[in-house]
Amino acid sequence: MFSGKVAIVSGGSRGIGRAIAQALAREGAKVAFTYVQNKALADELANGETIVGFQADVTNFGQAKDLVKQVKDRFGRIDILVNNAGITRDKLLAMMSEKDWDDVLDTNLKGAFNLTKHVVGVMLRQKSGTILNVTSISGIVGMAGQVNYSSSKAGMIGFTKALAKEIAKVNVTVNALALGFVETDMTGALNPEYREKIIGQVPLGRIAQPEEMAEVALFMVSPKASYMTGQVLQIDGGLAI
Repeated sequence: MFSGKVAIVSGGSRGIGRAIAQALAREGAKVAFTYVQNKALADELANGETIVGFQADVTNFGQAKDLVKQVKDRFGRIDILVNNAGITRDKLLAMMSEKDWDDVLDTNLKGAFNLTKHVVGVMLRQKSGTILNVTSISGIVGMAGQVNYSSSKAGMIGFTKALAKEIAKVNVTVNALALGFVETDMTGALNPEYREKIIGQVPLGRIAQPEEMAEVALFMVSPKASYMTGQVLQIDGGLAI
């Protein structure tokens, strides 16, 4: 399905990003993924040919620019961008520090801007491409204790819709995937009591696996979704019904 295509997946060394990177490579794409610190985990995923890791901090405008240049120089083109890198610093607003706010907004929202800013130039010259922003139902319905995270994810939704209007005329699509609770390091750190409470709120009665999210992401960046842009697809087990 993706033979000859080149993808960048930010935050691709683990969790949802890792599953998306593996799924794209399985379907024939060349995949470049970013990671910040855990080189050992990145090396487990990278194979030096179809999946290549790049140590880069997407919150840094210059590093994002260098990354895009390296990928373009290595593979000759960039067809797919998945803005997946994200963090949480959950606290009630009354106890949230400025750093808690800045770290989350810088990674989740500014990181998406930084990468997209440089990738879009490549896609505009190609007159083709697709961008997928991994957001959250927290950005749609809001979550107590996640004012920073909800703000960043709601920002990604606005970013998606505005950019989709800007670049549709050059055959570049932009969509967002709004996820519910997925089995990752973030949800794995939840205490058992809170975890069971969350599961009890999900109509399907379970937390999703990253591979399930990857399959939806594949569709959204594939030719099958070529007439879809500016859309936010909720995959949350019915949590936000």
